[in-house]
Amino acid sequence: MYLRITQRRNQDGSTVAYYALAENAWNAAAKRSEAQIVHNFGRADQVDREALKRLVDSINRVLDQGDAVTRGAQEIPQIELDRVFELGVVLAARTLWEDLGIAAAIRRCIAEGELTAPHEAALFAMAANRLEQPGSKLACATRRLADVAFLPDAEGLSVDQLYRALDFLAVWSERIEREVFLQAADLFRLDVDLIFYDTTTAYFEIDEADEQPEEWGGKLHASLRRRSHNKEGRDNQPQVIVALAVTRDGIPVRSWVLPGDTADVTTVAKIKDDLRAWRLGRCVFVGDAGMYSAENLAALSRGLGRYILAVPMRKVKEIEVEVLTRPGRYRPVADNLQVKEVVVGEGERRRR
Repeated sequence: MYLRITQRRNQDGSTVAYYALAENAWNAAAKRSEAQIVHNFGRADQVDREALKRLVDSINRVLDQGDAVTRGAQEIPQIELDRVFELGVVLAARTLWEDLGIAAAIRRCIAEGELTAPHEAALFAMAANRLEQPGSKLACATRRLADVAFLPDAEGLSVDQLYRALDFLAVWSERIEREVFLQAADLFRLDVDLIFYDTTTAYFEIDEADEQPEEWGGKLHASLRRRSHNKEGRDNQPQVIVALAVTRDGIPVRSWVLPGDTADVTTVAKIKDDLRAWRLGRCVFVGDAGMYSAENLAALSRGLGRYILAVPMRKVKEIEVEVLTRPGRYRPVADNLQVKEVVVGEGERRRR
């Protein structure tokens, strides 16, 4: 609703203005909006202007009273925002931390070792920091832990306590990994008929490699940072080998950190022994061409073991002789993959 002003031109050329109270209404037949006159005030030069002012004052008085009532009912003081914290990642990580049994496994190890340091809080702080904003231990301690809202349980932790928590994890990692895997296998009903295994390298920006064995957890361990061929093309750089075994769905089973000069073909026997200790010795082991060697084949087949190794066809003479020369059609299983099944040998020692 609005005050409408219209003009009319007289024969003598003069114009006359008229005031009216109007509103727009939709004309469905004409399919357009049209002005409708609610009240005519008359000619602009003859209208009672004081009456119009009184009408305006009356409307404003009603509106002011309504605003006053609204302000009185919703009297809220002004709020100034100092900082904003995003807690979604932390809350989700805490739920997974508990549901996967990570927290319970760490607490049991702390109790068994009769330790009093806040290792669980430190480890969770580093894990949550890695998920939300990856950074160094120093960055986690100085930037993230300074925000009490980020992790109230980790308030007051220093960077030294983060490193001591990693020392604790190095000693108890095998026990924690086993308990977490068993919990995850039950929680997600994991299918562990296939175990996929691979390795990668992680190098260090240091001048000298580790020379002497290190003692931690009451045991003497081989030095880890050793010079060797790096998979990222940085040869002769101090590095470690990181190995990971996962299920067919990509759920981690177990991880290993090995000396940097460890060849892929020498890791299989240890990995198989460690998996057998977890009652996973009968799973089908899946690896790439880097695992192919006579020693690994013997280690993988020991104890009726089953394995799948991907090897370039022309790399192994036996494949070239026994497979490529045999008749039979290739069967497509994917857009870029065709297979032909050939069995070599007899009995339990046969190979497919």
